[in-house]
Amino acid sequence: MTTIGIIGAGEVGSQVARAALANGYEVVLANSRGPETLAPLVAQLGPGAYAARAAYAAAAGDFAVVAMPLTAADRLPVEELADKVVLDTNNYMAWRDGRMPVIDSGGKTEHELRQEQLPRSRVAKAFTHIQAPVLLTAGRPAGDPGRLALSVSSDFPDAVALVTRLYDQFGFDTVDNSPLSESWRTAPGQPAWNHHDRQTRAELARNLRDARFVAHARP
Repeated sequence: MTTIGIIGAGEVGSQVARAALANGYEVVLANSRGPETLAPLVAQLGPGAYAARAAYAAAAGDFAVVAMPLTAADRLPVEELADKVVLDTNNYMAWRDGRMPVIDSGGKTEHELRQEQLPRSRVAKAFTHIQAPVLLTAGRPAGDPGRLALSVSSDFPDAVALVTRLYDQFGFDTVDNSPLSESWRTAPGQPAWNHHDRQTRAELARNLRDARFVAHARP
């Protein structure tokens, strides 16, 4: 059975865990406060869900999901995530993270910065432009004309392939928006973000093309 290490057990991490468990995965969850604080969530999730410290969750996972902001880089188990595909669910939120000039200017995306934080991992941007609870309600079988689509961005083809398989299992189509330098096209405020709950593959591809980067000056 494939195990997913999920680092960050807030709304996104917990909903990804629920969707993964429903599709036959095991999950090991970690947060910043310690595994004992995850006991209620693990009890809700049921069989196949376990709590651990971040380093153990990363080591136990065949691949990992990181659901935490860039500013929490000091809590990333870099060595344990080495040589693994890491799905980064982060969005740059200036009100939460503070202004980052390299992102504001378009010099780098938040996901390129995550790749720098995890230099020996293969980072893929995933699950960033969908409300987390929708993962459990909006999935449809392959071929359904109303099936929603999600994007993936990565510098590594095997990471794109893994995310594509996972999206399909969860009931979503995929649009490849690689490399990581293009991941700004699904950022908050862009068309793909604004239409997250109603875009098919063709509509998502169009919304990605219609994205326009606007640089932000430092306050």
